[in-house]
Amino acid sequence: MPLRIVHYNDPILRQKGQNVTVFDADLSQLANAMIETMHEAEGIGLAAQQIGLALQLCVLDLTPAKRDFTWLLDGIATPLELIMPMALVNPKVTVHPSEKLPYEEGCLSFPGIRGDIFRSDRISVTYQDLHGVAHTLMCDGLLGRCVQHEVDHLNGVLFIDRMDKKVRQAIEPEVKELAQRTRDAQRA
Repeated sequence: MPLRIVHYNDPILRQKGQNVTVFDADLSQLANAMIETMHEAEGIGLAAQQIGLALQLCVLDLTPAKRDFTWLLDGIATPLELIMPMALVNPKVTVHPSEKLPYEEGCLSFPGIRGDIFRSDRISVTYQDLHGVAHTLMCDGLLGRCVQHEVDHLNGVLFIDRMDKKVRQAIEPEVKELAQRTRDAQRA
């Protein structure tokens, strides 16, 4: 059963996640529920904060996306269908020198709100899988952006924080309306 996705202005979205130290069946069940929730919402990434948990855990699935990106998992060009959906536990992103390009991003915690974000095109991320095994994923394009977006969530950073001032001003009325709806829902 899909989990409830937390919307903007819920304080959990600003909390840095705690490192995961126990790799057990409960963690796998949580990741699977997150993947189901992400698929149900037609997203390509979901962080633990977005379901109300301050943990260093996010999930991704770019199999339905246009393949305008490259990746190496532990130095190997593994077929995407073998590695997705993917859970990243305790991820750390390293930005590699590359052009910062604008790309319109959305977020499941900001339904219907989108805006251009400048992010580095090439990154690597070190993380653990659901068994605690360490991996390194090098990627670019949409996959690199998705990883950066989700790891930002794990550190309490939202995509609106990365927007250029003009872009943010253009969506500010929608953001304020969403914040009010979230406050109203929390009071109910």
